[in-house]
Amino acid sequence: MEHSAAIMQDADRAIDNAVAASNQSPSNDSNKKRKVSSDAGTESINNETADERSGKKHKRDFKDDGLRFGSKGRGGARGNDRGNKSRSMGRTEYFKSHVDKRQRIDETRAKHVGRKGNKIGEGEDDGGDEVVGLKDNPIYATLFPKDEIEAEEKRPKRKVAVMVGYSGTGYKGMQLSASERTIEGDLFLAFVKAGAISKVNADDPKKTSLVRCARTDKGVHAAGNMISLKLIIEDDDIVSKINSHLSPQIRVWGIERTIGSFSCYQACDSRWYEYLIPSHSFLPPHPSSWMAHKCEEHAKEVCDLEAFNERQQEVEGFWEKVEAEQIKPIIDSLDEDIRFEVVRALQGEEEAQAKAAKMDADVKDDAPVKGGGSLKQSAVAKDEISEGLTEDAAIIINEPDAAQQPKAEASANGSGQDADSASTAQAEGQDGEPTDTQPTPNGKEDQQQSSERKATVVSAEYDRIRRLRDATKRLRTAYIAAKRCYRIPSRRVERIQEALDKYIGTKNYHNFTVQKTFRDPSSKRNIKSFVVNSRPILIGDGPDEQKTEWLSLKVHGQSFMMHQIRKMVGMVALLVRYGSDIPKVMNQALTTADRFSIPKVPGLGLLLERPVFDSYNRIQAVKHDREKLDFDKFDAAIEEFKHREIYERIFREEEESNQFSRFFNHIDNFKEPYFLFVTSKGHAATIDTAAPMEKVDA
Repeated sequence: MEHSAAIMQDADRAIDNAVAASNQSPSNDSNKKRKVSSDAGTESINNETADERSGKKHKRDFKDDGLRFGSKGRGGARGNDRGNKSRSMGRTEYFKSHVDKRQRIDETRAKHVGRKGNKIGEGEDDGGDEVVGLKDNPIYATLFPKDEIEAEEKRPKRKVAVMVGYSGTGYKGMQLSASERTIEGDLFLAFVKAGAISKVNADDPKKTSLVRCARTDKGVHAAGNMISLKLIIEDDDIVSKINSHLSPQIRVWGIERTIGSFSCYQACDSRWYEYLIPSHSFLPPHPSSWMAHKCEEHAKEVCDLEAFNERQQEVEGFWEKVEAEQIKPIIDSLDEDIRFEVVRALQGEEEAQAKAAKMDADVKDDAPVKGGGSLKQSAVAKDEISEGLTEDAAIIINEPDAAQQPKAEASANGSGQDADSASTAQAEGQDGEPTDTQPTPNGKEDQQQSSERKATVVSAEYDRIRRLRDATKRLRTAYIAAKRCYRIPSRRVERIQEALDKYIGTKNYHNFTVQKTFRDPSSKRNIKSFVVNSRPILIGDGPDEQKTEWLSLKVHGQSFMMHQIRKMVGMVALLVRYGSDIPKVMNQALTTADRFSIPKVPGLGLLLERPVFDSYNRIQAVKHDREKLDFDKFDAAIEEFKHREIYERIFREEEESNQFSRFFNHIDNFKEPYFLFVTSKGHAATIDTAAPMEKVDA
């Protein structure tokens, strides 16, 4: 007890000393409080000798208590608020009571003011009045003179949901970009021109609290999407005014008033996406392709050939019919010196050698052909087309430039000097004549004759390459026409739906995106429905039999990861195309840690159908007497827009670039085992060289 009393007395003396020192020097109050010794009777730190202070850590002499003691302000130490009375302000409270955010932004921008001109609708300095804005303005920002901003009538703005549709062709995606043309950028400009956004807010979308529901990438379309922001909607015809300032490939369907806290991104419950794909994408691979050989080979190895043939029964004989009716007449009409290379490109080296041997048996072994040499010799002389390609090999060969000189054309596969020397050696070597390097009595005449021979050989080679490319162009046109005339059987559509049904429910999609593992919780996604329309869409010009048949696949899910939908469609296309055991492969890809290399189909056919706001419509809209956010009321206009601005654009782009044909032809002839999980062996066929498997603890 006596010991405790002594401690209390020592503490009282220490406090008295600190108070006395504070009265003498108020400015050093906080420093002295922090450095009072715990021993009884010790002096203030100011009474320490220089020698004692020299051994201690020196601290900066801060002029402000806030800098000295941190964000809690003056007095600093924790617990010094003395019963929470007259408490020091923290950082959050300080900013709440200080200048508001908009004023701080304006003050920052005022430092960069000095640029003139750039009134609405003008792109360069015209010597106009001073405007308010940043020195380097985004392309979507509209700058008005200061006097116009001050003279504008103040009108109330309301939180609204804007329902839009657009074709993404020519745009760098949905999201605002300071230097690229985007959907939101054009919409923001249209809002300003229509008077839905005041002039003072026309330079920055953040002032209107703009939020997008779903972001789409470059070139991706949306029949229905939504943005939420604050707009001036007093005019009854505000939608028409906005559309009048938009291009035909962007439409505003409607504007609905919402509650003040509404955010279309947070309120969205789920989303509908549509993917359009040509029906010929589900054709089996060409019989001469590498994947076709592997599928048949693995089916025989595991005794699954009968079941494999049954899964391809509805498309049996398609390629054989095309070859007999459309391809063979073209090949038979080709010159003999290029026929071998064309056959090799289309049907492989073995088939070309067999046909060459049969043709050589009918003539003498050394019978010359057009262009010099036998059929085999002409093929060995040049490798103009890479071996192993199938029906679309002709697509890879570029068209010759008519403006190019024959010599430049002949050197397309190497340097011009190498081509000339090789051709000269071949031409002269056949007759046993001396080369240019050997001395001759008349050097000038021989050199002139050699140059003439070179020009003749180069001209003949150019003619051969031109005929080769003309032939491949004819064959490419024939194959594309055959695939466009294909009409998918109903049994094939049923197999597609069987594969899509495997996605329903909550599954693990680590194989259907990038940089996700099996154990990552975010890899699990819920798919509500995935349906293929049993009535295909015919798109194109001319009669129906010449139009291309497209299938519409619609998926409804809560949320999607990067590339997920394109990989989901790619998986189904491969399984149906190669006659796979769908339940076995799909179950392994969605429920195990095994790694599958799933290619993503072209983004050309993907479009956002519409977002869904069931929770908001059921609770908030009813509670606050607001209209429901529903795209159904615009169905007629949306369907007309989809066919005019989206479907036709997709078809035209596919007609010009043949993206789907190129994609599946590449898969058919990709000579690596990464995609062999579609064969009868399943995932075991890919284990040797595929990506390392993720180890999962038992």
